[in-house]
Amino acid sequence: MKKILYSTALLIILGTLGLYGIGSYLTKSHHVKISLKQVNLPLKDVTFESKSRSLISGWFLQGKADKGGVLLMHGVKSNRLEMLKRAEFLFREGYSVLLFDFQGHGESGGNNITFGYLESLDANAAYAFLENKLTKKSIGIIGVSLGGASALLGESGKRCQALILESVYPTLDEAINDRLKIYFGDAGKYLTPLLTYQLKPRLNFKSSDLKPIEHIAKVTCPLFILAGENDQRTTLAESERLFSKANEPKQIWAVKDAGHVNYNNLKPKEYKKRVLEFFNKNL
Repeated sequence: MKKILYSTALLIILGTLGLYGIGSYLTKSHHVKISLKQVNLPLKDVTFESKSRSLISGWFLQGKADKGGVLLMHGVKSNRLEMLKRAEFLFREGYSVLLFDFQGHGESGGNNITFGYLESLDANAAYAFLENKLTKKSIGIIGVSLGGASALLGESGKRCQALILESVYPTLDEAINDRLKIYFGDAGKYLTPLLTYQLKPRLNFKSSDLKPIEHIAKVTCPLFILAGENDQRTTLAESERLFSKANEPKQIWAVKDAGHVNYNNLKPKEYKKRVLEFFNKNL
């Protein structure tokens, strides 16, 4: 009996430590040195302050005076390099472009990833920075995963004139549950509360504070949602639910045979065509 009790206690301790380790990995900053080798773009290094208390690093491309601007926001544990190919074709079209690293990512300051809680403040600051650079105050946003959630949770997604959301989670609980399900199957849903419980003591917010689906109805500009048909991290059904809560005008593209990936890399010609048609019409 004692051996059973000891074994049970050991499993509980190991399981608790394991979940704490997972929580540490998910919230750990992802700082990397950004380097460019051969890019034929007049990128200007910029920095600006965010109310997240982080100094944000990015690149700015000055487009034509009679065109608007586009704000590019990357996904979790990534950086502005993820958005560089988008920046290139948008700049060639004449748009001014700002791409940057969220706090806790790339070369920006910040010690933690907060899944949109603080990153939404970075998005607000980036929007204000870009707006100040434009002659024509017309701004579009492309937000990928974390970037899209940050646009919805903050003010940038409510202020812009055209919004593209790619693979954006409806609620943080669902985002965590989907990822745990990949590794632990249906049992993963029972582990989700053990991870979300850590958010308050670690980062001073709750998972209930991060529900982009409760903010999307406040978006009044034209909206374009992209979702992978085979995405396990943000399912097509979740994206369709997000879409159902949005105002018109809106459109959705279920990307065939796609998972939680960079759609611009997967289908570059079709992606470029659809994005430019959307922005050229609405900016």
